[in-house]
Amino acid sequence: MAFIAAFIWCYILWLGLTAGSSGLLWSSEELIAGLVFSAVIAYTTKGVIGEKAGRFLNPIKWFEFIVYSIGPLFWGMVKANFHVAWLVITGKIRPGIVRVPVDLENDAQYTILSNSITLTPGTLTIDACPEEKALYVHWIDIPEGLEKPESSEPVAGSFEKWARRLGR
Repeated sequence: MAFIAAFIWCYILWLGLTAGSSGLLWSSEELIAGLVFSAVIAYTTKGVIGEKAGRFLNPIKWFEFIVYSIGPLFWGMVKANFHVAWLVITGKIRPGIVRVPVDLENDAQYTILSNSITLTPGTLTIDACPEEKALYVHWIDIPEGLEKPESSEPVAGSFEKWARRLGR
């Protein structure tokens, strides 16, 4: 099951990344190369996905991920881009590393939240510490009084809520 889930995800990603290289369709070489690369990646990562591989094939999870990607994640990235541009123009930054407490249950949730934070300009997840229930994040502009946030909301907005939902 893990191999199949990884293979399908890889092949769909391959098709998405190579779409339009030969008009609106793919050449036979691209389709074959995609099959080969997807099979190799699926074989080498099947142990990473583990026994919960079936959730990657759940269409409801796909829909939720798409909603998250074009909704909260995209909007967070847009806001952060404008904020970082403003910081560059004004030169007023307060960079630093903050410990961000989180309430997550598994590695998938930590990965989703960490990647979402890192994709947002001005932040970079440095370390995930499930035993501490925390992430360490480099933040380009720490607001006054938020050197030790009590939740992930100031750093990540609604990302933690979505990570819990998507990583179940």
